[in-house]
Amino acid sequence: MTERPLRATVSLRGVLFAPNGDVLVVQRTSDEGWELPGGRLGASEDAKEGVKREIAEETGLEVDLGHPVHATAWRNDDDNGRFGVYYHGIVTERTVSLSHEHAGYEWLSPRKAERRLSGPQGDAVSNALEVHDE
Repeated sequence: MTERPLRATVSLRGVLFAPNGDVLVVQRTSDEGWELPGGRLGASEDAKEGVKREIAEETGLEVDLGHPVHATAWRNDDDNGRFGVYYHGIVTERTVSLSHEHAGYEWLSPRKAERRLSGPQGDAVSNALEVHDE
């Protein structure tokens, strides 16, 4: 049994592939860090619908969302619990309309996106690439 159970904020994000195979990363306004688009669920919201909503709100993109490709838990630098679930997604558009939460975006090759992102999100890109190439 775990001595200290994790109490965590849940984050749902998408690894979004453009038709040419590039992956979308967005830059947070708050600290200029890079992340995959997505966010938190509303109360009683379906997970898949929630992540599609968050992606649309943050990027203006409609996504064909597949299955989760990665899920992991960790503690951030402030020792707050986090639990992330990452979905494979495909978009037909590359035109992004950012919300106020993000200052920039880039479409990167999957390998470059892996290097740009933090550990769990980079791992999600790697896992999504395996599914995408099938």
